[in-house]
Amino acid sequence: MKLIIGSKHLSSWSLRGWLACKQSGLPFEEVLITLDDADWPARKLADDLAPSAGTVPVLWDGEVVVWDSLAILEYLADRVGRDRFWPKADDARALARSMVAEMHSSFAALRDQCSMDLRRVGKSGKLDSAAQRDVVRILTLWAEARARFGSGGPFLFGSFSAADIAFAPVVTRFRSYGVKVPGFAETYMDAVREHEWMQAWAKAAEKA
Repeated sequence: MKLIIGSKHLSSWSLRGWLACKQSGLPFEEVLITLDDADWPARKLADDLAPSAGTVPVLWDGEVVVWDSLAILEYLADRVGRDRFWPKADDARALARSMVAEMHSSFAALRDQCSMDLRRVGKSGKLDSAAQRDVVRILTLWAEARARFGSGGPFLFGSFSAADIAFAPVVTRFRSYGVKVPGFAETYMDAVREHEWMQAWAKAAEKA
């Protein structure tokens, strides 16, 4: 498999696709594109990005191509078994799917005002009321998942799952922009940041 991703300090969707590949346990080649490079406008027209209309991430598995981070996650779950990505219990899996879908399609104000930038650390930013509502909603979802299904480990549903993949860039945003969160969220965010894959991504993001 070959995963095409964008700059690691900037591309939240690439982070999700990359984490999904790591979660699958399948070997893959990583192809990194510098999104703020002068060559990016021409590079996005290349054949390997044509299926996604020049967006990242894109996963090539032989002749099979999948783009969009959630589609990549689901494709990989089909390949290796859905239990590797989703909770086994029906009620937990239903909540996890709903949370991932909401993260995928919502929170536009937070995305606009707190774009992913791993090289920005601890600089507080003033959020408008719409972004503040997004923060409250995210914290509410995290609290429900942790309270109902988080007893088996430090992540939203105990063990690392699709839900943590979806919210990993939010963890980086909250840190980068100095968003104040309650203690349970700090503990969860620490677990995500300390995960070996996130550590590897963050280290690489210092240069890419």
